[in-house]
Amino acid sequence: MIWSVPNMWEGGDVWILGGGPSIIKQFDIPPEVVQDVMNGVVSPSIYSPYMSFLHDKHVIGINVSYLIGDWIDMVFFGDSKFYERHKKGMAAFPGLKITCHPKLSNISWVKYLSKDPRKSQGISFRPQHIAWNCNSGAAAISVAANAGAKRIILLGFDMSLGEDKSRHWHRLYKVTPLPTVNGRRRDGRAVALPYKRHLAGFPQIASDAKARRIEIINASPTSSITVFPKCTVKELIDKGNG
Repeated sequence: MIWSVPNMWEGGDVWILGGGPSIIKQFDIPPEVVQDVMNGVVSPSIYSPYMSFLHDKHVIGINVSYLIGDWIDMVFFGDSKFYERHKKGMAAFPGLKITCHPKLSNISWVKYLSKDPRKSQGISFRPQHIAWNCNSGAAAISVAANAGAKRIILLGFDMSLGEDKSRHWHRLYKVTPLPTVNGRRRDGRAVALPYKRHLAGFPQIASDAKARRIEIINASPTSSITVFPKCTVKELIDKGNG
């Protein structure tokens, strides 16, 4: 369903929950709980109690983040294959379901925002569009901005591998095997990681946010994104700014 983002969070904070593994440490999730999620023994919803600080916030979950809890206001995704794998779960999710994939524009329960033809990088301030920036997390910044956010906090926007070489806080995606020796796969070919293209749009995002007086904080302290102030969730809480 073609949609236009309403001005529903005017002047407020919006948290965008990405997929980076730093989320695990940010919320002090015990290793045994993480391992159960990684092994598929339990649902990611087991993380929810550890993230109670976010339960009364405005939150956009990227891709499988919607599985953590129904306190997440909306799920944003840009991949039609993700939709095919998760359409049953997303149909049951009570929040908004938003995509920018044109193949999904006619699905009645999915809100469709097209990629802004004038703005491939940065933030689109046209509420029927997003600036794609080559990744769903960065694209969701346009949604938050057009919803009226004056401050956007990024979580799990690591844009790099975790200490254990993990890409995400879960293992729910089918991805190319990670490097084993000298950055190469066992078959000898180099592993293609997406971070370079994912990072490309953030300088323009920072410029657009500044022009519109939107503050963006990167609460992913090990993130490869360098254009926003960084902090931890604990620091935000301690300062009373969360």
